[in-house]
Amino acid sequence: MNKKRKMYFRMLTASLMRRRSRMVVALLAIMIGATILSGLVTIYYDVPRQMGAQFRNYGANMLFTATEGTFTQEEVDKAVSDIPEENIVGVAPYHYESVRINETVQMAAATDMAGAQKTSPFWAVTGEWPAASGEIMIGESIAETYRLEAGDVMTVAWTPDEAAAAADEEEYVLDNTKEFKVTGVLETGGSEEDYVYMSLEDMAELTQKEVALDVCELSVSATSDELTSYAEKISADVPSISARLVKRVTQSETTVLSKLQALVLLVTIVVLALTMICVATTMTAVVAERRKEIGLRKALGASDKSIVSEFMGEGLSLGLLGGILGSILGFLFAQAVSVSVFHSSISFRPALMPITIIVAIAVTAVACILPIRSATKIDAALVLKGE
Repeated sequence: MNKKRKMYFRMLTASLMRRRSRMVVALLAIMIGATILSGLVTIYYDVPRQMGAQFRNYGANMLFTATEGTFTQEEVDKAVSDIPEENIVGVAPYHYESVRINETVQMAAATDMAGAQKTSPFWAVTGEWPAASGEIMIGESIAETYRLEAGDVMTVAWTPDEAAAAADEEEYVLDNTKEFKVTGVLETGGSEEDYVYMSLEDMAELTQKEVALDVCELSVSATSDELTSYAEKISADVPSISARLVKRVTQSETTVLSKLQALVLLVTIVVLALTMICVATTMTAVVAERRKEIGLRKALGASDKSIVSEFMGEGLSLGLLGGILGSILGFLFAQAVSVSVFHSSISFRPALMPITIIVAIAVTAVACILPIRSATKIDAALVLKGE
């Protein structure tokens, strides 16, 4: 048995080496097909993460609003706990209050600055984000109205409701004021430019009361279906909070993602089909070239099974080698595409290597069926007569 195997492998090696030019063509076709397959499948599975990271630059994709009135930070923390921590990009709770700047009423937004930076990465800030108590960021419209810029000092005043002030004059004063240093000017081209932004702690100090939250923005790295399930679970677990999706972001992400994945799948199928055609053409040429040899072997008593075994062995050997090389080159191809398109590296998926090799072998085997069938139909008598 060992001698037969050694003889078989020696025949395969000799046959491949004698027809190096044709076999190299077939090997290159298989290798290119396997490279495209491995690369595109890697991209296919990594596209949701990459696209999610890109779409997070367009702002929050989930909002918390109050079912009645306002809600607290503790309720936000409880709601956020329903989302896997590794999926949370940023959480930015907001409280809005009317304040006065130079006796003119303006709207102030108190938030967690670190969270707002993550949920609104598209905000263009001239200067720096507030990082300490007594620092404030103002919108472009506010800056133009009061001729302020980063580094200036401004006074913000807040007046409590008259009814609240009358009820407890000792707790409330009619004109609470606080000086802030302007650290940055916000420019978005939208309504965000009409606000002044301070920390929740500064707002509590200015108003001398506990800050209740009006809305909370979340940036979550998840698919549309996952976001929907998170929102439903949060709304059920925290009755005071209504969780809903920002549809303009989630729908756009879903649409683009589905189209990209469909394109990747289509290109992969086309490339595998072309690979199969190329291998089939090459093997057909090999069979035609070896027609006399096959006829002679049949005349000497070789069975169709042995002929099929030899040709299929050659094809599968090429498929195995092409699959191995293609799976390695496919990762490099996917890495290059990811860096050039998404500007981030891609993770290696070891499970794709055996899948790529198996598919490459399967495609090669299917491509060899017709050429091998034509080889078994060769008539030894006609070949030996020179016909």
